[in-house]
Amino acid sequence: MKRVLIAGSGSYIGVQLAEWLGRTPEQYEIVTLSLRGSGWRGFDLSGFDTVVMVAGLAHRRETQEAAPEYDAVNHVLPVQVAKAAKAAGVKQLIFFSSMSVYGLTTGRIHAHTDPAPNTAYGTSKLAAERDLTLLADEGFHVAVLRPPMIYGPGCRGNYPRLSALIRKTPVFPAVRNERSMLYIRTLCAFLAALIDSGNGGLYFPQNRVYVATSELARQIAKAHGKRLWLFHGAGWLFRLFAARSGTAGRLFGTLTYDQSMSDAFRPAQELSFADSIRATEVQA
Repeated sequence: MKRVLIAGSGSYIGVQLAEWLGRTPEQYEIVTLSLRGSGWRGFDLSGFDTVVMVAGLAHRRETQEAAPEYDAVNHVLPVQVAKAAKAAGVKQLIFFSSMSVYGLTTGRIHAHTDPAPNTAYGTSKLAAERDLTLLADEGFHVAVLRPPMIYGPGCRGNYPRLSALIRKTPVFPAVRNERSMLYIRTLCAFLAALIDSGNGGLYFPQNRVYVATSELARQIAKAHGKRLWLFHGAGWLFRLFAARSGTAGRLFGTLTYDQSMSDAFRPAQELSFADSIRATEVQA
């Protein structure tokens, strides 16, 4: 049996992972720990096989004043937890970084693409990656994940905003773009395999297929029994906006990981994209 500590009470990924692993209690013992305040420092980390670090600061307005808070929560805190875990004899730490470390709104990321964060969020995540990697050795494996946009029932961030828009509008532009996305239950299956392995390393979990924003919008509408009119002919204009505007780029631009980067611990089976959107919308 694996003893797994999920560090970050109430986080979307943490709650979903605890539910997923909890389906097989003979394989996993799950404990969740809040990292708010300093109370966690008195928690006994000994006896755990894996610590999954899901606590973090995100979806907060980027300002110069917010940069120290991003660094404290996304960089300093994970390193403190990792040092305590290593000292307690934990063998594996899993840290959630982000696609944001590349500093790209649009583009195609390959294995040789260098990180170049341009936000306080991305900078804090990359700083944590680097310091955590320095702690890794034969007895303490550090696994770093850089997932794309994660979606699923009850998810937070950009997906529910788009879903709310689609439910209100009768029309949406047909734009030929591609996005890497990650369904939460595909991520949970990946995490279970990673925990079982005890390995460290750098990982890029994603769905097997890229997604066009217009197809995402169509599937959201379909899940609600709504017909969405996709108008053609203005795709070039939206792609132009995507190249020049961060907001438009996040919606209509192309941003992908090369699929070969995501082979490790990839689940043998995944829901189809349409089914994953239906499950997300019906249970949202």
